[in-house]
Amino acid sequence: VQLQASGGGLVQAGGSLRLSCVASGGTINNYIMVWFRQAPGKEREFVAGISRNGGSTTYVDFVKARFTISRDNAKNTVYLQMNSLKPEDTAVYFCAAGRPPWSTVLDGTASPYNYWGQGTLVTVSS
Repeated sequence: VQLQASGGGLVQAGGSLRLSCVASGGTINNYIMVWFRQAPGKEREFVAGISRNGGSTTYVDFVKARFTISRDNAKNTVYLQMNSLKPEDTAVYFCAAGRPPWSTVLDGTASPYNYWGQGTLVTVSS
């Protein structure tokens, strides 16, 4: 499965962006899909995850109530709607697919995810 992330850009604080992650070469139906991000000089960190059928989602605390992850399996696409953006949200955002136990997704480890997109840069100006 190849993943292609898009939708990043420059936005002012308080603004919104929607990231997309389109899969090719396979279906995402059997995968838990997640978004990670990596800010300059920092380690990659977990942002949000969604179960195979979209029925369950999980978020890291610092994006709860601001970000929404969703998926459209028919379109082989996962989304991350980001509202009320803050300068500290500036990072390269990566989508990934894997099959970890759902109960471990919020642990935030990257190792269970076999497939990664190339990342899309989000820059939030103050």
